[in-house]
Order: sequence, then structure tokens, then C-alpha cells
Amino acid sequence: MNVRRLIPTTAVAGAVVLGLTALSACSTSDAADGGNGDKLKVTASFYPMQFLAEKIGGEHVTVTSLTKPGVEPHDLELTPRQIGSISESDYVLYLKGIQPAVDDAIKQSGVKNTVDAATLTTLENHGAEVSGHDHGHEEEAHEDEHGHEGEEAHEEHSEGDGHNHGEEGGADPHIWLDPVKYAEVAKGVGKSLEKADPDHAADYKKNTEALVGELNKLNTAYETGLKNTATKTFITTHSAFGYLAERYGLTQQGIAGIDPEAEPTPARIQELHTIAEKEKATTVFFETLASDRTAKTLAKDTGLKTDVLDPLEGITKKSQGADYIEVMESNLAALQKALGAK
Repeated sequence: MNVRRLIPTTAVAGAVVLGLTALSACSTSDAADGGNGDKLKVTASFYPMQFLAEKIGGEHVTVTSLTKPGVEPHDLELTPRQIGSISESDYVLYLKGIQPAVDDAIKQSGVKNTVDAATLTTLENHGAEVSGHDHGHEEEAHEDEHGHEGEEAHEEHSEGDGHNHGEEGGADPHIWLDPVKYAEVAKGVGKSLEKADPDHAADYKKNTEALVGELNKLNTAYETGLKNTATKTFITTHSAFGYLAERYGLTQQGIAGIDPEAEPTPARIQELHTIAEKEKATTVFFETLASDRTAKTLAKDTGLKTDVLDPLEGITKKSQGADYIEVMESNLAALQKALGAK
């Protein structure tokens, strides 16, 4: 059973429209007051893109996110009003492969300045690495620092979660969870904003440098904080942390693939029992935007703890921080605790 889908799609769509209507109403009144008239109208597909646009655009942009806080971005369906709002944008920032409805709408929008964040860094095609593994490849995965990718791809493939994660057949889109890749995307966004709005190019450049500096500091904190740990393996309901695991020499074990609410098979549960024991894993992580039921069931069966590891697909009141940087710092603290950082 997919808990997310108990929320009627129309209700979600309606909520999103209300949010956008309120935003556009603000923008209109601001423009009438002369406060917003010359600002670049930016549409961002979901929170990680919104954060980049706001930090780099600064005072020269008004940013509207298509995904309202608390809505799981994979499940987003757009209304005609939202599709119209994309067409009226000066600049659109999205990440292809996360939200099929958004990808289609942007393709048809005709907006000149449209940037796909996936083209600004290198995506890894986890699906391509499955063929070399058999079903008993846990030991290989542990020995090979890239083993989590094959693991994740195996789960993604076997569970068939229904999400289109990139047309390359298995490309993992969760690049924002690796501060180094996210910094690469930030640089690309900065350059594209300079071209879209040359009058404010110097400010975009300065803001990009400041953000990249913050992301570099975050990367250093992760490198230092996860260098010496009792175990390198963590278990998560949402296999979103492949890039993060690879960057810092960890192994991600997803309960049931990319979909945070997919039901794991009994065989996978048994496999995780064995892995947890062998690799001395202590914690099953769940996320803020989805049910913790699967994580709690597995934790109870295995005697493990549960904790939050946030894939940062949206910021809500439940988030362990007010923005991307703060939540990533909370994620680091959670990983340090779970992995037994020394």
C-alpha cells in the first residue's frame, strides 16, 4: 500500500494551485508597487532547484516552486493554471527525471531560458552496473566502494517503482545530496542566470561564489565527520543517497529501491537482517515526507534504531533545519551517530 497515494490527487493539485495563486497575487501587488516589476520571473520544479534560484538570484528574482512544501515531488501532477505559469516565466530551472509531469510541461512551454540541472553535472547510470552482479553480491558491494550503486540499481530494477529516473535507463537524479555535485550545478545555474539577465551578471557571479563556498564547507564537514566510523553501512527506506554514499566511502542499503513507500519483498527483509548483523549497522533511516511504517517494522524485526535521513525534496515544519544547508548538517549528525563516528 502506498500511503502517499491516500491523499487525493485533486486535493494535492488544488493545494498547489492555491499556493501558486497566493504567490502570483503577491508578485502582482509587489509589481504594482514598483517592487517587483523588473525582477526575473523564475519557476523552479521543486525545493533543491528553488534553493539554488533563490540563493543565486537574490534580490533580482522572484521564484515560484511548482511543488508545494509537504508534497512528495515524485507524485506531483500539474494543473492547467500551473502549466500556464511555466509559459509566463522568464527562466525555468528543473531536474529532468524526477517529475515526469514537469518534464512534459516544460518541453511544451516554449520558455527560452530553460535549464535542466542534470546537464550541469554528471549523472551516474546505476542500472548499467547491475549486469555484473548476481543476487548474492553483498560481499562484493562491501569490498567495492561503489557497491551501493549496484545494490541500489538492483533494488530499483527488481521493485519497478514506476518513477522515470532519467531516460538513460537508471540514471540516478539525486545529485543535490552530494554537495560537490550540487556545487557544480550551482556554478552552471549562475552562468545561465548571467546570460538570461546580463544587467545583474556581477551579482549572480558573486552570489554563486558565496553559495559554492558554503557547499565546499559542507563537503569538508562531511569528509571530516565520516572519515573514521565503526561501520560504513546504513539502511534507508529511500535509496536517494547513492551519490552521498559514494562521495564519502559509505554503503547505502535501500529497503525497497527508489520509491520511499514501496513494500520490500520478504527475501529483501531477510537479506537486510543478514547485512545489518554482518556490517554492524545500527539504524534504519526514514524520511520526512513519507511514512515511517516500513522502517519501524524492519527496525523492530532486527532490533535496530530508527532515525531521519532527509532526502531534501521539500522543506516543511518537520524538517530538521530551515534550509538545504541546515538539513544537510542535521543529516551529517544523524549519519555520524548511526555509523559510530570516532
